[in-house]
Amino acid sequence: MIIAPKKMLAMLGGGQLGRYFVMSAHKMGYKVTVLDPDPQSPAGRIADVHLCSAYDDKNALDEIISTCEAATTEFENIPADSLNYLKQKIQVYPDGESVRVVQNRIREKTFLRENAIPVGKFHIINEEQDITNIPEDLFPGILKIAEFGYDGKGQKPIDCKTSLTKAFDEFQKKPCILEKRVSLDKEVSVVLARSADGLIKCHPVAENVHVNGILDSTLAPANIDQLTEKNVNDLAKMVALKLNYVGVMAVEFFISGREIFVNEIAPRPHNSGHYTIDACYSSQFDQQVRTLTEMPIGNPMNHSNAFMINLLGDSWELPSPHEPEWTKIMDENNFNLHLYGKEEPRVGRKMGHVTFLSNETINQDEIDRLQKIKKSL
Repeated sequence: MIIAPKKMLAMLGGGQLGRYFVMSAHKMGYKVTVLDPDPQSPAGRIADVHLCSAYDDKNALDEIISTCEAATTEFENIPADSLNYLKQKIQVYPDGESVRVVQNRIREKTFLRENAIPVGKFHIINEEQDITNIPEDLFPGILKIAEFGYDGKGQKPIDCKTSLTKAFDEFQKKPCILEKRVSLDKEVSVVLARSADGLIKCHPVAENVHVNGILDSTLAPANIDQLTEKNVNDLAKMVALKLNYVGVMAVEFFISGREIFVNEIAPRPHNSGHYTIDACYSSQFDQQVRTLTEMPIGNPMNHSNAFMINLLGDSWELPSPHEPEWTKIMDENNFNLHLYGKEEPRVGRKMGHVTFLSNETINQDEIDRLQKIKKSL
């Protein structure tokens, strides 16, 4: 059902992704209710209504049903049952069953393998006995907790069964997955929008660099050949089709030689898609509003090349607590500064990002210069 502007939409989750959804919705004339238990929620602070309650609070969910036309989410750890509860009465994209698959690494990897979508070697560990059956060719690997791990949290490098047993104990023997470490040439991601009638549009492929498990920077379009670009776009579309997914989704890939593996699926906009806010005709958040309301999907292509750098709390806290020297960014041409409205900077916490735009191809010398500016803040 097409939902016209001036209606109320609901966002479950109140972080920076929710904040940008609110901005895009307001731009298009919609109102937004944010459900988030944090009274200082960045999205809640700019929403029309902030329901400061748990995501499974039935009273809050009932209020969304009585006041909103549709609901979506900003992160995968929203209870799938909450989305399914809302879907009984209002429009919900993505639905709880799509989210349920990807909010657990075991279900996610199994889904990929069962649908013949290329994924790296992995072994499921539900209990200590499962460690004895692990083939030696999975070492060295990375142990990842099945649920609630993100930005490098809930992950440990593993080189043998002894270190695996120790790490499994540190994770309190919760279900985990051991992934074989891949020799990486590049990490890339595709952010796509899929409408209720099945139309899919992809933003330009993004090339990503991670530091300590946290996204550090994104170059878009990625420096890859046309065949690789086609292959990752086709695989991302296949993921969306097999999940029967509606909404905005990000699919992360590892490229190793000529091999391409799906690393993770995010049932929402993605940090690596932040460049689309400044560089594309329709941002990933515009697309999230459009797919939720069943409005036509916008033009996802870029009008500028972009290099996005994440700003972590490190810039405030290291080498000693201070406010970053923003003039170093503001003095630059073609820089766009985005801060997320978070009150408390912490080392490793995403506080904002900077996007550099150019009509030219952004080369390594320019990337090095931009990174140097970030480190000097």
